[in-house]
Amino acid sequence: MKKLLVLSALALPFFFASCGNNEQKKTEETTTTTAKPSEAPAANVSNVIELTANDQLKFSTIELNVKAGEKVTLTLKNVGTMPKESMAHNFVLLKDGTDLAAFAKEAISAPEHIPAGDANILAHTKLLGPGESDTIEFTVPAGSYTFICSFPGHYQSMTGVLTAQ
Repeated sequence: MKKLLVLSALALPFFFASCGNNEQKKTEETTTTTAKPSEAPAANVSNVIELTANDQLKFSTIELNVKAGEKVTLTLKNVGTMPKESMAHNFVLLKDGTDLAAFAKEAISAPEHIPAGDANILAHTKLLGPGESDTIEFTVPAGSYTFICSFPGHYQSMTGVLTAQ
């Protein structure tokens, strides 16, 4: 019986050491089977977009990436609680190079703060009060486009870039 205990005491460290090595081999195997960077999908490219706007004059994101030349479906939701008369929001997608200050000045007096017939507007939602949402569809060629909220005084804080690639 004493010999069995002595042998067990000598064998146990080797047994545990070999178990640890197997775990290390499993970890090494796992790390060598990761995807190659060239196989990874493009980051954050989606033609179905859900965007929110809040009472702190913020969009939920200011960088949107879409596939150029394909239909984009964008839903904007006003998640704020302040009344529409003082804190409404919209999404206005503008051509590259649009003078934002001049556009915002023109939008102040326009119905729903969207200047009718403005050639700089590529797409826009309606003006939304708290809890309201609007879904629009549009297509844009490759390029970068500015989007804003055109409610008076908002465009300075609520500006982002949509990149079509």
